[in-house]
Order: sequence, then structure tokens, then C-alpha cells
Amino acid sequence: MSDVYSTRARIAVSATFALNGSLLGAWASRVPAVVERFSLSDATLGLFLLVMGIGALISFPLAGSMADRRGAYPVTVALAALYLASILLIGFAPGTVVLGIALFLFGIGHGAMDVTMNSWAAEVERASGKSIMSSFHAMWSLGAGLGAGGGWLATKAGLPLEWHFTLTALAAGLLFGPLMRSPWQSARSAPGKKGPIFALPRGPLVLVGVIALCAGVGEGAAADWSAVYLHDVIGASQSQAALGYAVFSATMVAMRLCVDGLITRFGPMKVARASGLFAASGYLLAVGLPGFTPALAGYVLMGIGYAAVIPLGFSRAARDPHVPPGQAIASVATLGYGAMLMGPPTIGFIAELTSLRVSLGLIGVMALLIAALAPVLRR
Repeated sequence: MSDVYSTRARIAVSATFALNGSLLGAWASRVPAVVERFSLSDATLGLFLLVMGIGALISFPLAGSMADRRGAYPVTVALAALYLASILLIGFAPGTVVLGIALFLFGIGHGAMDVTMNSWAAEVERASGKSIMSSFHAMWSLGAGLGAGGGWLATKAGLPLEWHFTLTALAAGLLFGPLMRSPWQSARSAPGKKGPIFALPRGPLVLVGVIALCAGVGEGAAADWSAVYLHDVIGASQSQAALGYAVFSATMVAMRLCVDGLITRFGPMKVARASGLFAASGYLLAVGLPGFTPALAGYVLMGIGYAAVIPLGFSRAARDPHVPPGQAIASVATLGYGAMLMGPPTIGFIAELTSLRVSLGLIGVMALLIAALAPVLRR
């Protein structure tokens, strides 16, 4: 593969990850505003997040099958358009029914695009002959941080949701859209060859999926509950609360830019083990000590801890000798990103029965399981 072709492909994949992350970051930063606009309780917010998660879960296996049959790159581009449209619908939702429909479509766009763009990234990684998956996920975190930072500015300026999400969609489309153009030819499965549409991990991929599940719950909680936790439990202002996910995402960016080198030097098992311990420490610090500063420090540790886990899981899935890459990634994503989107509503239900501190503390305990299962990621 020529250097020019390789560079253009890496830029296109990086832009795609950044676009995907920027929309989720924008949504995460304005959850308190959505709660306030529609007067949602923790349990009701959890229900809406469940609707979003169901949309993603439905999309994962279908997107993996489409990526294998029609090519990961063209399918990713088409899904990006749906994802951009869905955040506009959230901003302009006049009532809870439309909000539910919008979040369902947002979940589909986010989840399906996650699967196909990771399949595309795995193709580019294999062609490059070196570990570069984490650098793509760094761009996702960069986009999420930019989206969350834009949410903080929008909150400070008192910008209504509809204007904020309209500007976000326009900015993401105009900035990242042209960069996504690539001559890349994605691999396609043989005509007439069909795998199972709905697939769960099997064999060694089951434990890889469990690792992804634990990481997904932690990342999802940071996205959807950080602002609510900092605002309602810690007592931070709305603008301060938006900094929680921004700090988490910024740390993820910095760490993911280093992770490929760490994997090359120490191997995926050691990196995954350390990641689980850092993530657990971050959650336990955030919920164990009072005050805004310790909570932000906790989100820094979470960012360090979760940075490598999902990229490691997807790289391992794409290398599986028995399952096609799109299907393998989709099966792991069903647990990983499914947990990222389904975990937050569960947190809301647990918080309603106990407290938000207790439910978030349980996620810290789950992070220890990542460290325990790290050997399954060994090369």
C-alpha cells in the first residue's frame, strides 16, 4: 500500500471517529438541560437512555453484517448522515414522545456507525502492519471532548438546545465530512455468503466481550451521568458539571495517543490490567470523597483507565481466525457499546432505589474485572 494511500485512509478514518465522538460529547454535556426542559426524574431519564440503548443494540449486528457484505467504508459514510440528522431532532423535540423517537434514532446512528467505522479502522490497521487502533479512538475522544467543550460554552452563553445542536451538526459535518472522503476499497464478503444477522461473541470472544462490557458501562456512565452527578450530588453549577465529561474525554485523547506505543512495549495484557486498576480507582475516588476537585480527579483517572480497553477489544476481535471482522466486532460491540448505552439507564434505576453514589461505585468494582480478565487479550 502506497504511503499516500495509507495517509489518506488514516486521515479519513480519524475524521470519522472525531465526527462520531463530537455528537455524543455534545449530547452528554447537555443532559442536565434536557432533564430541566422536560422535568425528568432519574428513573425517567434512565428510561429515555434505555430507548437510546435499544436503538444501538438493534443496530450493532445489522451494521456488522452490512459492513461485511457491502464494505465498511461506504456504509459508514451513509450512517454518518443519519447520525447528524438525529441530534437535530433531539434539539427540536417539542415533547417527550418526539424526544424518545429522536433518542432511538440517535442510538441507531451512533451504534451502527461505531461498528462499521471500527471495521474500517481494522482494515486500515491490518494494511499498515502496526498497532494504530488506539490512535483512531484518540480522535473519537478528541471529538467527544470538543463536543462536550462546545456544550460548556453553549451552557455559559445560555444557548437553547435547538441552536446548540444545530450548530454542532453543521460544524461536525462541514469540518469532518470532507476529510472522510477516501479512495479506500473496503473488503466485502463473497456474493451469496451470509453469516448470522444477530451474533453474540462465541469461544474466546466471550471473555473479550465481557471486558468490553465492563469498559462500556464505565464509559457510558461518564458520558451520561457525569454532568448529572456533579450537578445534583456534588452541587456544581451546570457549566462546572459539563467539565466532568470534557476532562474525562481530554484525558482519553492524551492517553490513547500513547497507548499504541505502550501496547508495543508491554503487550496488551499488561496494558489492560493496568487500565482496569486505574478505572476502578477513578470511580472510587469520585464517589468516595466529597467535593468538586476530587470528583474531577476521579474522572482523570477514569480517562486513563478506559482509554485502551475498547481499542484492545476490537483489535482482538478483528484478528479472530474463525469469525469475519465485521461480525466479530459487532458481536463484541453488542456487549461493549451495548453496555455503554444500556448501562446508564440501569444506573438510573439503581440510583432511584439507593443513590447515585452507590450505583456509580458499583461501576468501579466492575472495572476490577477488566484487570482480572486481561490475559484473554494476550497476543
